[in-house]
Amino acid sequence: MCVKRPYSLWFFCKPLVVSLGLWTISSVSLPARSQSPLPAQSPSPVTPNRSQPQIPELLSPQEFLPIPPSAPTSPEQIPDFARELTVKRFDFVGNTEGIFSQDYLRKQLGEFTNKSITFAQLLQAASKITELYIKEGYVTSGAYIPEQTLKDCLVQAKQTLKGCVVTVQIIEGWLQDIRITREAKSSRRLNDNYVRSRLELANTKPLNIKRLREALQLLQLDPLIESISAELSGGTNPGTNLLKVEYKEADSLSVSVSADNSRNPSVGSFKRGVEIEQANLTGLGDKLYIAYNNTDGSNAIDASYTIPLNPHNGTLSFSYSNTWNNIIEPPFDKLDIESNSPNYEITFRQPVVRKANQEFTQELALGLTVARRESNTSVLGVGFPISVGADAQGNTRISSLRFFQEWTRSSFRQVFVARSQFSFGIGGFNATINDKAPDSRFFVWRGQMQWLRLLGSETSNPRITPKLLLRSDVQLASRALVPLEQFTLGGIFSIRGYRQDALFRDNGIFVSGDLQLPIYSRGNGENVLQLIPFIDFGTAWNSSGRDAPNPNTLVSVGLGLQWQMGEKFSARLDYGIPLVDIESRDRTWQEKGLYFSIQYNSL
Repeated sequence: MCVKRPYSLWFFCKPLVVSLGLWTISSVSLPARSQSPLPAQSPSPVTPNRSQPQIPELLSPQEFLPIPPSAPTSPEQIPDFARELTVKRFDFVGNTEGIFSQDYLRKQLGEFTNKSITFAQLLQAASKITELYIKEGYVTSGAYIPEQTLKDCLVQAKQTLKGCVVTVQIIEGWLQDIRITREAKSSRRLNDNYVRSRLELANTKPLNIKRLREALQLLQLDPLIESISAELSGGTNPGTNLLKVEYKEADSLSVSVSADNSRNPSVGSFKRGVEIEQANLTGLGDKLYIAYNNTDGSNAIDASYTIPLNPHNGTLSFSYSNTWNNIIEPPFDKLDIESNSPNYEITFRQPVVRKANQEFTQELALGLTVARRESNTSVLGVGFPISVGADAQGNTRISSLRFFQEWTRSSFRQVFVARSQFSFGIGGFNATINDKAPDSRFFVWRGQMQWLRLLGSETSNPRITPKLLLRSDVQLASRALVPLEQFTLGGIFSIRGYRQDALFRDNGIFVSGDLQLPIYSRGNGENVLQLIPFIDFGTAWNSSGRDAPNPNTLVSVGLGLQWQMGEKFSARLDYGIPLVDIESRDRTWQEKGLYFSIQYNSL
């Protein structure tokens, strides 16, 4: 049967950078040295987004691939005997040693050796081997007793022979061919080899139905596949099988527009943006992403290209982003403070564990990023070192290697996402080197987690079920850091109730909890209104005894209201109440504790 993609699979239909709920933002930081409102780029490309992972709909094995007929039985050429036999040893022909060894199979038939047995029991011995294969998922494999001389096995009158050796023939099933077709209404953009190569990973000898179903389940979760069905049948020769697969492509082009007040007030907090993504640019599963956003005092672009390297979903990504800022917040707007922050990255990411069944899905991926980050600042048109660590012309250049690990596990009731990243700053490629920290030489560990849990007994429609969302973010640095690498607190994505980047330090801890309570829905939960009480906590500190102005801890509580209309439209309004006082002008919505975000997906 054909299984359609449910909306709740959205989380698994995105590359892991999104499925992990991790997001890169261009934030604005105020340098500690001068306390001027100089904008800086985000301290790390792994800042968690407030968008949350989604509960998947996990499908039963039979929905993907029905169990084919069982393996061959003993041929009719061997007649039954009324007399008994004695078997000294069983030898097995045709089995793969890597699956079951000769010694292991002989132990399974120990009850049939060195004693008198009937011919019917001899056939039972072969059936037991078949059952062993089926139990382990090799349902197209089996065993039988081939034609052979059994004279020496017969028990003679008044005496018992020492027994004989009986050969058991094993036929291990394998896929003779994989035939791939598309549904009539499916587009023809995706290359069939994309699907075939991922199914070939399960084409081992002997064929294991569990691995084959898992390969189909993983394809169902693939963002490029909307639905997939398969049928396994016998091939032209004994032990061979034919797999017929039919699938429908998902729409790979998406365009979204958004508006929120997530930027630092020094460059204008109200941000407008547009994102365009083609997830299958050339038919190979390669993705092109382009985004642009601006405020009254800033412009930012973000572009990336990701190409798959292997059927295990290994990818190579090239990305570029740049943010141009102009301070418009009084009284600093008179100084004509400007900056731009280009960022270049090459990332290799390889999943090393990928599992999917009717109970859960999970993935462990490792990756390495080579990054170059720069910041250039000027005052009245002249380069000037406003930020700590910058050179005399106001330039900061960071070269780094970032090794990351990502883990995702999902079930019917919960999704757990974790990310760890080790960043090594190096002094090469004309990076900033100072007599003392901060500069391009550093070591930073950053760990992030999200946990989403359904609280109600109703799990068939997660949209209308109460949920608990927990988030955390930790950064530990070996030495003082430049603002480009620092940890920030405050704003719509961390401590609501404070202005964006109210605190920025070398080290920090952030935890947050949201309780999502549906209070109104229609259209079977496609349109839902949620009431969201929340609590945010964060603390941050500098390394190497570097002074930081008080306070170092921010805490807030508040209430949010979110309206979702399917996958097309979402709007959210949050009001945060700060529990720790900090200096604030209360000039913008942000500084008054109000945050909004609106997003519309047109395709």
